[in-house]
Amino acid sequence: MNEDRSQYWQPEPSQAPVEPTPDANSDVPSSIEEPDADSVTWTAQEYIQQDKGRGWYALFALVVLVFLAIDFFVLRSWTFSILVVVMAISVVVYSRRPPRTITYVLSPRQGLYIAEQLYPFENFKAFGLLNDQGHYSIMMIPRKRFMPAVSVFFPPEAGEKIVDVLGKQLPMQELKLDFVDILVRKLRL
Repeated sequence: MNEDRSQYWQPEPSQAPVEPTPDANSDVPSSIEEPDADSVTWTAQEYIQQDKGRGWYALFALVVLVFLAIDFFVLRSWTFSILVVVMAISVVVYSRRPPRTITYVLSPRQGLYIAEQLYPFENFKAFGLLNDQGHYSIMMIPRKRFMPAVSVFFPPEAGEKIVDVLGKQLPMQELKLDFVDILVRKLRL
């Protein structure tokens, strides 16, 4: 009569199973899924740094002085002058900052991780490839009108795997740079 009833035991409906909490010392952030066989991981610089000589800085200073002269003689708005000076300082500081090396993970189930931030596939309607002076990048085109596109550089040896994973989730489009992108590249910003 002493039967083992443990095989018949079922948890009560109010008892939810306890899920393990991530280890605080884990190398993988809790927001990133464990990479699977189809995930692609690579590191690349966040942007391509262009060398700017003295001529570039002299031309930039001349453009800033022209804007200040227009303000002084035409607009007569001290707030515009302050804005021009602050923007000029910001551009110089940003242009001298070296690019960071970032780790990217392209997960076929979730989307693109840039560092630890996830960009899910459902936020994008298509992707395309760009070749900028021998540097390859993917650009993911957002569904929302005012959301910026996500552009990521990648090494050529990872290109085929990246296109395969993205091609299963999003349609590929041929991309053409718009006026602002062309201007930024010409100005070496």
